[in-house]
Amino acid sequence: MPVSAEIEERRLRTKEWFESLQRRICAELERLEGEAPADLYPAEPGRFDFRPWSRETGVGGGIGGHFRGRLFEKAGVHTSSAVATFSPEMAAQMPGADKDPSYVSASISLIIHPVSPRVPTVHMNTRFLSTAESWFGGGADLTPMLDVQRTPEAEDAKLFHAAMKDACDAFDPEYHPRFKAWCDEYFFLPHRNEPRGIGGIFYDRLNTGDFEKDFAFTRAVGEAFLDVYPKIVRRRMAEAWTEAERAEQLVRRGRYVEFNLLYDRGTMFGLKAGGNVETILSSMPPLVAWS
Repeated sequence: MPVSAEIEERRLRTKEWFESLQRRICAELERLEGEAPADLYPAEPGRFDFRPWSRETGVGGGIGGHFRGRLFEKAGVHTSSAVATFSPEMAAQMPGADKDPSYVSASISLIIHPVSPRVPTVHMNTRFLSTAESWFGGGADLTPMLDVQRTPEAEDAKLFHAAMKDACDAFDPEYHPRFKAWCDEYFFLPHRNEPRGIGGIFYDRLNTGDFEKDFAFTRAVGEAFLDVYPKIVRRRMAEAWTEAERAEQLVRRGRYVEFNLLYDRGTMFGLKAGGNVETILSSMPPLVAWS
């Protein structure tokens, strides 16, 4: 079924926004690399490697932003956009796809794994998806690597949750309690009976009937992330760490791998929808351990 002019215009607008946010986030991460103290991070500051890719089916592709550095051991900041058709398996799971399996999408997704166990890992993604129905989804969550930082009272957690709450409250006072609880429920490892991190917000199928409002909210989530995470990094990156803390970090990263491979819907969607494997699996940390 041909994509309507209105939906195509929305895809292009959201795509342009996600790509502009990608550029700003990558520039800020490179700035932080340059600021990192040389005694703790003696190598040369890293720079992003941008790798455009095209879909093998349908129309579209994306820009993979890949990073290896001295402060950020591994990071990926990726955008994608598509006009394509769901497989029968995927169509059965997506609202509106039973009427028409074609879809339109645009998104940004990032993961940042710092070298220092004192700097939290972070994940953020937001997306626009349209079948016979249209909606936004996404969120952001923080994963401190050390147990001492994985409490609601920890300063990093307070800063992160406050930033997400401010973004939500500007649109609906019910958003934050609902999306925070959804995040806590979603980013949980049932087989470990433990959360992946300290949470944040998670939302999906957001369609209030006002595209402009929902798009503005999604932009606000991206802006909140870009504001708060660099603040947390700057607070933590000059702190020395021990070998025991590094070992604790690698075990916690193992939990991250378990979640992404066993439970993460975005990973499954990307692989089954013909996305770029290199960018989808860039969420895997470079070094991990299991105990």
